[in-house]
Amino acid sequence: MSHRRPVRRARLAAVSAAGLALAAGLATTASATQDHHAKPAGRPGVKPTVVLVHGAWADSAGWTGVAKRLQADGYTVAAPANPLRGLRSDAAYLADYLKTINGPVILVGHSYGGAVITNAATGNPHVKALVYVAAFAPDKGESIADLVGKFPGSHLSDDPNAPVPTALNAVPFTQADGGTGVDLYIKPDKFRDVFMSNRVSKSKAAALAATQRPLTAQAVGEPSATTPAWKTIPSWYLVARDDRAIPAAAERFMAARAHARTVEADAPHAVHLTDPKAVTRLIEKAATTTR
Repeated sequence: MSHRRPVRRARLAAVSAAGLALAAGLATTASATQDHHAKPAGRPGVKPTVVLVHGAWADSAGWTGVAKRLQADGYTVAAPANPLRGLRSDAAYLADYLKTINGPVILVGHSYGGAVITNAATGNPHVKALVYVAAFAPDKGESIADLVGKFPGSHLSDDPNAPVPTALNAVPFTQADGGTGVDLYIKPDKFRDVFMSNRVSKSKAAALAATQRPLTAQAVGEPSATTPAWKTIPSWYLVARDDRAIPAAAERFMAARAHARTVEADAPHAVHLTDPKAVTRLIEKAATTTR
């Protein structure tokens, strides 16, 4: 027995050392993750980080034209993937992502991404401005379905009584808990009209339709659950006059309600793809005004 105790003590010491090394490694990894997004806070002349949040039927790559211009002008840019699973969970995901960024943030949302930033930014003192790009800016208790149906003009459906908008395909899928969810895709033959207002070639529209990311039906109908961030954070809004997904009248209504500084562009719903210069100008205006 006298020989085993030192052995046991040695083993316990080795385990403890390994645990400390693992903890140190995790701490270093977490620190490195934060440093990757780090921005010195409170220093004069330091530009904010711009976070670009995509909406439905798109992905982060859709921000490429905007991101390149912002980076050329000296901004740090992040375009995290929006899960598109449900408004509450998507907003929680983005809120957690924003916690990894030090310093001021300009938060930009396109389409459904606007509803996500409206919820995710609430209570975050680092978010200095919200920029809505042909986007939803719901009030508490509103869903994006409510806002689309508030004004005529959307090409998502030509039958208001249809259970699924006629421009969309509903694709059931099995959820992690064994239940059934429904993903919504724009039909390939409708994509060019609804998303691009026929302003790009058929081949480009076909490629975008093939690579679109779906939005769940749950996300469409889920009401906004928090006090909207636009009630306390300065907001900017770009209205796309030829938007065939969200009626331009709905965009003007949301912009006015949020007291957003508003510009208009003769552009389709995917204005960040067709006119990235106009989108970049508005983001930079928000960034310089709030510094």
